[in-house]
Amino acid sequence: MINLLSGPSGNFADPAVSPEGPRETEPLAPEIRERNEQLVDAYASELYDAPADAILEWAHGNAPGPLVVTLSMENTVLAELAERHLPDADFLFLDTEYHFPETLNVADEVENRYPAHTLVRTKAVLSREEQDRTYGPNLYRSHPEACCRMRKVEPLAVHMSPYVGWITGLRRADGPTRANAPALSLDATGRLKISPLVTWSLEETDEFEESHNLIIHPLTRQGYPSIGCATCTMPVAEGEDPRAGRWAFSAKTECGLHE
Repeated sequence: MINLLSGPSGNFADPAVSPEGPRETEPLAPEIRERNEQLVDAYASELYDAPADAILEWAHGNAPGPLVVTLSMENTVLAELAERHLPDADFLFLDTEYHFPETLNVADEVENRYPAHTLVRTKAVLSREEQDRTYGPNLYRSHPEACCRMRKVEPLAVHMSPYVGWITGLRRADGPTRANAPALSLDATGRLKISPLVTWSLEETDEFEESHNLIIHPLTRQGYPSIGCATCTMPVAEGEDPRAGRWAFSAKTECGLHE
């Protein structure tokens, strides 16, 4: 049996098997799950093309419990809108330990600018170094699906437990895999999944940042319209799919958070 914390060279653990530790979301109370289902049935069509402020005001008034705003730090529009419309929501940032330094700087700036919102920073069960020892160096290249599962999907699942729903930065303009994304839906755990920026273009996002003097991720002005881990993100040419620079070394197009 392989010791997951000290896999010797040439005898690495199976990347299909995550290390021991928490990796699932606690189930919602049945009455909360039922209420979420009723809300989606009643309002998903109405909110499909609604403006961001209307979606967030709806969320504030209707969600049957606490919400969390997930921030990739690619842009800070959701943080600003949450400050205006979701005063009680936490912020959540998936710290994969592979981020650009600029992304971590934005996270620090967000924490300072919006002190009324708790910024929850998640990390994987294994540190970056432990993952290399356990599963082999550069798992993001040899098994990108496994790396995203361990460093993004599972940490998000664990930290989603206190909430009845989450606010995401999904935009239909981000590429063909998101072209029909709803503004309101249920995730696999029965939680509300709310995407107030779903109708926004990249240009509208940039304009909002600049006109409201928001914190701007510098790489978004240097050819990186979509930013993930530094190891897996490349700049894209003008006119390309905004997510063309994500996992450019493989056929992968999503990290698993929105599948």
